Amino acid sequence: MRSPFAYLSALLSPVSGRTNPLDHDARLTHMALHDQETGLGNRLSLERLAAGSSPVYVVLFGIDRFEVLRNAIGYDSMAGLLTTVGHRLSGLTGRGQVARVGAGVLGLVLSAEDDEEVVQMAARLCEAAQAPVILNGAPVDIALTAGVARTGQANRNVASPVDRASIAVDQARAAHRRAVVFDALRYGDPAGNLSLISELMAALDNGEFSLNYQPKYDFRAEGVRAVEALARWTHPRRGCVSPDLFVGMAEETGHIRPLTEWVIHQAIHDQAELRRAGHDLTVSVNVSARLLSDESFADFALAAVKTSGARLCFEITETAVVANPEVALRLLDRFAEAGISVSLDDYGSGLSSLTYLKQIRADELKIDKSFILGLDDSARDALLVKSTIDLAHGLGMKVTAEGVETPTALALLRGMGCDMAQGYLIGRPVTFAALLERLDGPARKAAVVAA
Repeated sequence: MRSPFAYLSALLSPVSGRTNPLDHDARLTHMALHDQETGLGNRLSLERLAAGSSPVYVVLFGIDRFEVLRNAIGYDSMAGLLTTVGHRLSGLTGRGQVARVGAGVLGLVLSAEDDEEVVQMAARLCEAAQAPVILNGAPVDIALTAGVARTGQANRNVASPVDRASIAVDQARAAHRRAVVFDALRYGDPAGNLSLISELMAALDNGEFSLNYQPKYDFRAEGVRAVEALARWTHPRRGCVSPDLFVGMAEETGHIRPLTEWVIHQAIHDQAELRRAGHDLTVSVNVSARLLSDESFADFALAAVKTSGARLCFEITETAVVANPEVALRLLDRFAEAGISVSLDDYGSGLSSLTYLKQIRADELKIDKSFILGLDDSARDALLVKSTIDLAHGLGMKVTAEGVETPTALALLRGMGCDMAQGYLIGRPVTFAALLERLDGPARKAAVVAA
């Protein structure tokens, strides 16, 4: 493999004894449109191809585990591998214009009738082009993931179709798909989100945050005996900000602790108001995995509960323990000893571990809604739910089913011995005032729902 410097010298220097067939301008143009390591086209050449009059699709092919592979075979061999894969794609499509867009990314332009057709084409190309590459006499296994973007579609956040296709590669990997079209809704508005990060802390002080409460129906008591506190952010300009967005930002930026502390303070205050109104409810608060290794957060939480006499339940995901099990399990023991209930949230949504289930001092297990939503027509889901309820009861835990949306699912859960139900059939998340009005209303509505 020639070095980039040798390649440049060959292009720019006249051949001794004869006239160079490329004049100076042509050589410069060739250099500007080609990758010097592989000889393939570069990003500029791909953008020029995509700038035609009729809308086409830019398709990028990312080499999966690129850095691991490059470290294993070396930079020179990686350039040879990319060249080989580029030529394969060129042969498979009948197009000579394959470009190297990034370190481990190749791209080309395709025509198709619609998004579905081009995604199928891209997936087939991935499968066909990822046969092992022979380097230095040894086969090297590769895998490809494709991202697709249509030209001629304006997007204020990502103007270039090449950039959109690059983002689509990441979206395909996150979705465990071979190929996808750029999803603007999933991508969102990163520039706007950046400003939200700086506004998050001020929003807590400015009263932009509030709590909604979703009721949990107790089958034995035949009424609402607990609620889950859910943070809501009403931005003065953007309106309601998605919890998935601001909670994720808070976790990434270290703001999750002040946000959670605010939720706990507000939940304790609201619970006291409920008690004064004659409603003694347990209030559940979601606690991020990032806080289960923070001893000082545990000190704060324990002091807040001890001072107020509140009856709280901390909802955690099972995977929250995995990062730092020794510290996390110790903090959960401290919560349990102080009378704070612990609930394992979204159980079954990941690779659930019986080892951690045995070790965690939990009072409640919440079955993920993905199983509950299929209860009406899936015997397999019903079997998994029933066995999970039996397992949790055997370990001394109560069980809450999330995502209860139909009377059939509610009836099945009652027959299985489930302790509590939560979902839109029971009640959507509502403001504190609306919750109080419901609880004060005649003929307990939750009991009517379950009858």
